[in-house]
Amino acid sequence: MAGRISDEDIALVRERSPIADVVGEHIQLRNAGGGNLKGLCPFHDEKSPSFNVTPARGYYYCFGCAEGGDVITFVRKIENLTFTEAVERLAQRAGIQLRYEQGGYVPGREQGERLRLIEAHKAAAEFYAAQLATPDAAPGRRFLSERGFERADAEHFGVGYAPAEWEALSRHLMARGFTSQELIKGGLAREGRRGPVDRFRGRLVWPIRDITGDVIGFGARKLLDSDDGPKYLNTPESPIYHKSSVLYGVDLAKREIARRSQAVIVEGYTDVMACHLAGVPTAVATCGTSFGEDHIKVLRRLLLDQAEFRGEVIFTFDGDSAGQKAALRAFQDEQKFVTQTFVAIQPDGLDPCDLRVKHGDAAVRDLIAGREPLFAFAIRSVLSRYDLNTNEGRLAALDAAAPVVASIKDPGLRKAYLVDLDRWLGFMDEGFVIQRIQQVAGLQRGPQRGPGQQAAARPGRPGAAAPPAPARQEPPDPAIRLEAEALKLAVQRPALLGPEFDALGPGTFTRPEHVALHELIMAAGGTASGGPGGREWVDRLLVQAAETPAQGEPGIDLPSLVTRFAVEALRADVSGEERYGTAVLAKLQETAVGRAVIQVKSRLQRLNPVDEQQEYNRLFGELVALEQQRRVLRERATGA
Repeated sequence: MAGRISDEDIALVRERSPIADVVGEHIQLRNAGGGNLKGLCPFHDEKSPSFNVTPARGYYYCFGCAEGGDVITFVRKIENLTFTEAVERLAQRAGIQLRYEQGGYVPGREQGERLRLIEAHKAAAEFYAAQLATPDAAPGRRFLSERGFERADAEHFGVGYAPAEWEALSRHLMARGFTSQELIKGGLAREGRRGPVDRFRGRLVWPIRDITGDVIGFGARKLLDSDDGPKYLNTPESPIYHKSSVLYGVDLAKREIARRSQAVIVEGYTDVMACHLAGVPTAVATCGTSFGEDHIKVLRRLLLDQAEFRGEVIFTFDGDSAGQKAALRAFQDEQKFVTQTFVAIQPDGLDPCDLRVKHGDAAVRDLIAGREPLFAFAIRSVLSRYDLNTNEGRLAALDAAAPVVASIKDPGLRKAYLVDLDRWLGFMDEGFVIQRIQQVAGLQRGPQRGPGQQAAARPGRPGAAAPPAPARQEPPDPAIRLEAEALKLAVQRPALLGPEFDALGPGTFTRPEHVALHELIMAAGGTASGGPGGREWVDRLLVQAAETPAQGEPGIDLPSLVTRFAVEALRADVSGEERYGTAVLAKLQETAVGRAVIQVKSRLQRLNPVDEQQEYNRLFGELVALEQQRRVLRERATGA
């Protein structure tokens, strides 16, 4: 083993890795005042930004999920690396040659798996790019030329050619020091009878990069008739390549996406190239999979979309039926964005690449400029399946479109599309359309009826009376319920709580009657003196209650309160009471610590970290300690 990285090099890596730059490669950061930057947290989903970066001190902290640390911690968590791998990753980014103690620096040794696979893919991309200029790559160059791409365009996007040989890339990479296991694990090769065999052969190849610009995989297009494989072949899942969260072109588009607050989703690699070259540099594409939730998370962090609805996500699909189906699938995820969503479909069915070849760059820009709101497109697509010249067809279309309109969460937007739907169908009766949508949507959401069960009366049905709604008592606040459970244990099973309950601070209980009962128990000697509980302990509490008026709350009847808590059933089986008592105490303490965390966070938010640096640092340290205490209590409560 080469040993650990020297402390001096670790310090140098931190110094030459500005945290704002490193974090900014993954999320968009905006000025939050006081020398702080703010963005959407990459570690949990949130509607508004609570992820803070303080470049002057080199730290980040999320006030939403309590994740925090320095630049190395961030890289470890965002890329799922070990400490050593994160330092090596940052060192590579900063151009620092690391030294390892107990043996010194040895090239290629003590490198993490991810870094090795990244280096192998970088070398593979360089190899493929060089092969594009060889005579054997003529079909690939012809393919690019027919689609309007020049040599400089191929170089800009790193397009290459995989030779039609079994082991061309494998031999090249193994000569560079990579092992066959690394090639197979990274998806660059597969196991053959006599060693690794290249995964891509005789194909045009696009390097797929992550958001930081590292090559993590490839997409390959078939060129030869003798190739019996699929039209497009992509890198399989690997330790560095996860297709559900990868967007082709995001490394080139991320800054323009952030600057313009716009992202354009296209279907293929050539479509991304065509859009960028035509003046739409915000285009990205999925890689061998449909657009999904993980892709949304990537774009949201770049768009920094909030409740202002100021950004745009524009989906482009082919104009055929498959393209329309893809657009409607995208509609299912529409409301996971906070920003506005649109769809752009060329009437003649041309994708952006073909559109650029036939009609030029301006036509691609016009396609994006002529976008249509995704809600409108989804509703129109449903209506297009019906004959709107007949009453029967219009009514069927209304019923089919009802779930789409009813699913719109924003009330104002839903109302606007109700009006549009009425106009598109020609009823000219908004009240009727609203009633019909509510009726259809309500029936779809209603409970499933079994055989023999009577159907509920439809709205407006003559003589039908709606059954009275059963009275439903709202459940109490979980924190209040937890307080009550602890007090029930203190009254019924004091030995399960003992001195730890007696040590609870005065701010642990918040409901006035709970505060009063806690004070009463302490005045009676605390749970440590209650023994196993039972009648004798309850009697002592009742005697104390008769002698102790509730402080500040004259409406509280303490004897009645003691009696109620002595009788009310616990929420645990008798066999599990001891474990339950421990869990309730821990949860109660965790809740109290949580309130303290909120107070400290609130005070931190009000401080200027530059002008009030000493107080800010003190509170930040207090916050870290409280969060650690809360984690310990949470683990104790869950038995972890």
